[in-house]
Amino acid sequence: MNLLIYAPAYERIRDRMPDGVTPLLIHPDETLTLGGDRIAPEDARFEIAWAPTDLYMTGPSRFNFSLLTAARGLKWFQSGAAGFDHPIFTKVAATGTIMTRSDAQGVAIAEFVLARVLEVFQDAAGRAAKQAAHDWKRHDFRDVWGTSWLVIGYGAIGREIGIRARAFGAHVTGVRRTPDGSDPADAMITPGEVMAALPAADVVVLAAPHSSETDKLVDAAFLGAMKDRSVFVNIARGRLVDEPALLAALDGGKPAAAILDVFEKEPLPTDSPFWDHPRVLLSAHCAAATEMNIARGDEVFLGNLRRYLAGEPLRLVVDLNAG
Repeated sequence: MNLLIYAPAYERIRDRMPDGVTPLLIHPDETLTLGGDRIAPEDARFEIAWAPTDLYMTGPSRFNFSLLTAARGLKWFQSGAAGFDHPIFTKVAATGTIMTRSDAQGVAIAEFVLARVLEVFQDAAGRAAKQAAHDWKRHDFRDVWGTSWLVIGYGAIGREIGIRARAFGAHVTGVRRTPDGSDPADAMITPGEVMAALPAADVVVLAAPHSSETDKLVDAAFLGAMKDRSVFVNIARGRLVDEPALLAALDGGKPAAAILDVFEKEPLPTDSPFWDHPRVLLSAHCAAATEMNIARGDEVFLGNLRRYLAGEPLRLVVDLNAG
């Protein structure tokens, strides 16, 4: 069977590819080759397709999705992304294919979150300023130990965040629609209980997918319920946040800081007030941008590929109708 695969990704895993799979290679210059021969896009036939992280970030992603949406005979698509809220995935799903996501990003994003929260708690910028000024003064900071974290969206990414925060001695409350008792958290609540939990949370992390239920979840009422000195973190999707309301809340001092890796409009416009806000640490949607994230993503695909060939259930199947 043919597998549509980004050529650089194939080079990484070619020695681990199982028998019976023929690579249909997408090259960076938007050409296709099968068995070394170049073929036209309209002649491409494949049963499986994989879009790894590096294809999304630096490869011909639009060309790849044009092939997917026009595919005949596509049975399974493995995405290197965790989220499926972009409209293009609905078009791919319309072909009738099984769609699976990746949970490879969890480790990198969790480390990112802990690092940035520590920057805020320890006033890393202030410490650096003292060094630059040759200023030998005591620099007090805040422990993660003993703080309360509220992680909204306790899936693959949220769980990894919770595990690491608990390792620092924090009390972690996870939020998901159907807690099953197996989550690595000190407490689990449902989305309907979030507002009641906000006043006790020192750190609030958004790790939920965007949906009609989570659109503008963080609004003026949400922010007004947050604790003094609290830190707000968004590594999910920008559309979960009412950005004008967040700016107003930051100007009012609650939350005390916002760590933002995602925004409603990306790239973030150069005239956005978030860039220069003294209470904001921002980054360019790159919380998972580590070399090992790509390696973990390769393993997710290879593991699912072995399951597919053996006729076993796939991991991380996405139901776009789940809401």
